[in-house]
Amino acid sequence: MLATNKELLGAARKGAYAVGAFNINNMEFLQAITGAAEELASPAIIAISEGAIKYAGFRNIVQMVRLAAEEKKVPISLHLDHGKDMDVITTCIEGGFTSVMIDGSALPFEENVAVTSKVVKLARPKGVSVEGELGKLAGIEDNVSVAARDAMLTDPAQAAEFAERTGIDALAIAVGTSHGAYKFKGEVNLALDRISEIASRVPTLLVLHGASGVKQENVELANKYGASIKGAKGVPDAAIVEAIRRGISKVNIDTDMRIAFTAYVRKALADKPDEIDPRKILGPARNAIAEVVREKIRLFGSEGKAR
Repeated sequence: MLATNKELLGAARKGAYAVGAFNINNMEFLQAITGAAEELASPAIIAISEGAIKYAGFRNIVQMVRLAAEEKKVPISLHLDHGKDMDVITTCIEGGFTSVMIDGSALPFEENVAVTSKVVKLARPKGVSVEGELGKLAGIEDNVSVAARDAMLTDPAQAAEFAERTGIDALAIAVGTSHGAYKFKGEVNLALDRISEIASRVPTLLVLHGASGVKQENVELANKYGASIKGAKGVPDAAIVEAIRRGISKVNIDTDMRIAFTAYVRKALADKPDEIDPRKILGPARNAIAEVVREKIRLFGSEGKAR
């Protein structure tokens, strides 16, 4: 069943757990995510980037997700991830998405407020949830100065002002995570206290991007079969659990699924170089994605919350 992020994350905040937002680009990812969610009776957010829309086609990907949601008994949100193109955002609002993200984080504060407010005004009459972003997603290294560190993080006072002036339903904050498989060069150094401070001042639902753990078992398997993913490092499970305890209600996962997919496609091709059936090449990768999602659902505490 389709739901909005506001509905899913509101329940998560009250229940002190988080809902996973899992990015898709094709059918195998969608099947794996929704199948795992139903198996564990967990809500799930299907996140789609502007690039994924361009790759799969807007109507194709929307209809695919909406059909999957109709067939599942757990609540599923159809969410635009990191929307920046206003035309795409408008199309999503009018074309069946239940949630959109406007990413104005690279803009000056006042411009971010203005563009985010514009999206809220477009989305509200349609009952579509809106997520904004404030701060810079960049891993914090040990040798970064205090001033430089603070400049990358979301400022609690600004977060409160931003939420109040824009009317957003959810806010993605920067606490030291980053996108991709190479989040940290040295020790993991998340500003977890910043989450607590923001949560105490901002009633808006909080979101953690760049939260993949970069499971070394899958990295090693991918490298064994020809990949070159060297020195990849993600966010430890313990840090994710603590972030949720401090107020995070939505956790974004993409890289972990991509690595699992890559590892098992490479393995399938290497094990059977004469195989030309795409189902036998992509099937093991789909299973690997489902396992990643099951692990995340349990980590986030959302298992059984859709019963």
